[in-house]
Amino acid sequence: MESFNVPSRDEVSANNQTIFDNLKSQVGFVPNLYATFTYSENALGDYLTLAGRKSSLTNKEKEVVNLVVSEVNNCNYCKAAHTAIGKMNGFTEEEILEIRTGEASFDAKLDALTKYVKSAVINRSKPEQSTIDAFFAAGYSKENLVDTILLIGEKTISNYLYGSAKFPIDFPEAKELESAAV
Repeated sequence: MESFNVPSRDEVSANNQTIFDNLKSQVGFVPNLYATFTYSENALGDYLTLAGRKSSLTNKEKEVVNLVVSEVNNCNYCKAAHTAIGKMNGFTEEEILEIRTGEASFDAKLDALTKYVKSAVINRSKPEQSTIDAFFAAGYSKENLVDTILLIGEKTISNYLYGSAKFPIDFPEAKELESAAV
């Protein structure tokens, strides 16, 4: 499949140019994922609103969700982006690779989150009851569960956009997993 051209600032609407300018000042650049959302007039603003919402999850927990969803959906763009963001949030390369397999043996609470997310995504919204029970037993609340589900949805949106548009990856590529057992 041919990849989508990534729209430049000059090729997007005035509203999206403002968003581009804000992203450039906050992040330093406009990631290709975000630029590709501008094929729709409102999609980038809507996606950033969803992505920027308040959450009961910590930044590390959010990256666990992002990494697991992106691995299960085999989104090379999001695996690359969230490997970089995961490192900025304190995970080591080894921890990130383990999270992507669906485990986090280095932290019992994150392990329960990782296993729940993997089961929810693989089983298309119907996680194994044992992963829900372990999620709550690890200390997560119903609010955390709802916020986790919202984040799974948000990450699935970006995974689907990359899967269909195949725009260039503008982050260092993520290492491949040794095992294909995801």
